[in-house]
Amino acid sequence: MQFLRIWVAAAAVVLGLGAGTSRAQDDAGTGPVVVELYTSQGCSSCPPADALLARLAQRDDVLPLALHVDYWDYIGWKDSFGDPAHTKRQRAYARAGGRRSIYTPQMIVQGAEHVLGAQPLNVRDLIKGHADDPALISLTAKRTDDGRLHLSARRMPGVAEAPAVVQLVRYEPRQKVKITKGENAGRTVTYTNIVKDWIVLGEWDMRQPFEARAPIKGALRAAVIVQRKGPGQILAARRLP
Repeated sequence: MQFLRIWVAAAAVVLGLGAGTSRAQDDAGTGPVVVELYTSQGCSSCPPADALLARLAQRDDVLPLALHVDYWDYIGWKDSFGDPAHTKRQRAYARAGGRRSIYTPQMIVQGAEHVLGAQPLNVRDLIKGHADDPALISLTAKRTDDGRLHLSARRMPGVAEAPAVVQLVRYEPRQKVKITKGENAGRTVTYTNIVKDWIVLGEWDMRQPFEARAPIKGALRAAVIVQRKGPGQILAARRLP
């Protein structure tokens, strides 16, 4: 545990996490940089990556999401957040990138690059590299008082048409888990931005503006993500208030 505390402190310095370092992006840009962490409660290498994701959650310019996979459940501890749909999404990324295997912990930044394990320097550089991506689409999304999502997206002038997917992600901000079996037996780990639903609202060919209305009830936090099919590059993301 002493090593983990030192590692987290070092990661905070490397990533520039802390008061005054966050930079919110408005609706005219791509929005926050999306960082997907593929993790598991049964993976002994994952707690440092989980801690890094928690630090990223303090930034306004990053949308970190924890997708717990199910393929480590057989070694003695069933991940209480594990979902085969997350494993399927991770495999789809691997196929799209020409990779033969999947692993934990893996971070995928803006749907475009992946990072082996928890590597603060690489994560920082990838986030910085995407922070000023040009806006390819205009995306607005809001939650109405009657519990519905209203969103609209349109291609920016000069941007080539390409198949895209419009998605609604719902996540739990924080939960502590006491792990009693498996590789992390005896540990209590706090998990952040735990994905509970990843819903495809529709496919979009980008020829005409995309409009959607959908119910979005409950206390979970939510975000809209527009991404090239593949899965590929994330074109825009918006948190919902």
